[in-house]
Amino acid sequence: MTPQNELRLLPWSGPDGKPCYLSTDDSGGYISRLADNIEAEQLGMAADLVKQVPAVLGDRDARPEDARRMLIELAGALRDVLRVANSRGHLLAVSERQS
Repeated sequence: MTPQNELRLLPWSGPDGKPCYLSTDDSGGYISRLADNIEAEQLGMAADLVKQVPAVLGDRDARPEDARRMLIELAGALRDVLRVANSRGHLLAVSERQS
């Protein structure tokens, strides 16, 4: 089993919103690959969302609900991106300690 400091933070939450972790020595296993794919999708969706922001902010006919929806989506994307950054940063630190 992987030591506690080497657990991988997964890009999804548990039922109560608590973080989920993966304990494995196989970075090419099914769950690891699934997490990699979900992280890539989250990062891509965040990048697409950032590209949409200028259009919403620049639209003089946009309603307050449009801006509110954009902020909600941006907050969710930022949460996902921060989780990916924390997970990957931790994996890099563990990798460097093992080198």
